[in-house]
Amino acid sequence: MELVRKSEFNPVTYLANTGAGRRLIRYRPKAAIFIQGGLADFVFYLHSGRAKLTVVSKRGKEATVTLLAPGDFVGEESLAGTKKSRMATACTITTCVAMKIDKLEMVRVLHEEPAFAAFFLKFMLDKGMRTQADLIDQLFNSSERRLARILLLMADYGKSGEPETLIPPITQETLAEMIGTTRSRVSFFMNRFRKLGYIEYKSRIRVYKSLLNVVLRDSLPEENSSRPKLLD
Repeated sequence: MELVRKSEFNPVTYLANTGAGRRLIRYRPKAAIFIQGGLADFVFYLHSGRAKLTVVSKRGKEATVTLLAPGDFVGEESLAGTKKSRMATACTITTCVAMKIDKLEMVRVLHEEPAFAAFFLKFMLDKGMRTQADLIDQLFNSSERRLARILLLMADYGKSGEPETLIPPITQETLAEMIGTTRSRVSFFMNRFRKLGYIEYKSRIRVYKSLLNVVLRDSLPEENSSRPKLLD
């Protein structure tokens, strides 16, 4: 009697379809996916939309840690052990669709499906490299170059396919938190980028490929390190 061959496991198909221990959820803009201090009992996989990860200090100061894009897992700290609490808050920026996966189901599929384990490991390695790049960027680059890099990342420059030049809505306050500067400096740099033809913005920001020059060649006019003029 012939043995029935098990169909090849496809991580993308698994993450696109609901099943035992997992379901698709649609979130409105500015909705909480999970909250800092809450029980870490689910992992989320972002299918569409943009979200952000924020942390609030004991003194009540909020900081944006990173932006989330389609293809990102978030909440993976729930896999670290029992009764873990969320270290940050995940909140949507735009309308998002995410797969919510129960911790036990996530552990099961990681153990039983090598293809999924490899898929998840690649994400974790990419995330680690991205975190390292963010740290180097924070330590060695000017605020202006850090802002340029964030805008390019949001426009998906460097990924396969055509970049989304019109980036999701984001406030100057959030950009300032991410690059470690003030909103007034972000406003100053954004106006400079616009005058130089690197971006345009009204209600939404459009990023042009020429902004890559700021990051790759540091080719800004001599005012690159100048500070915004303050009104009396």
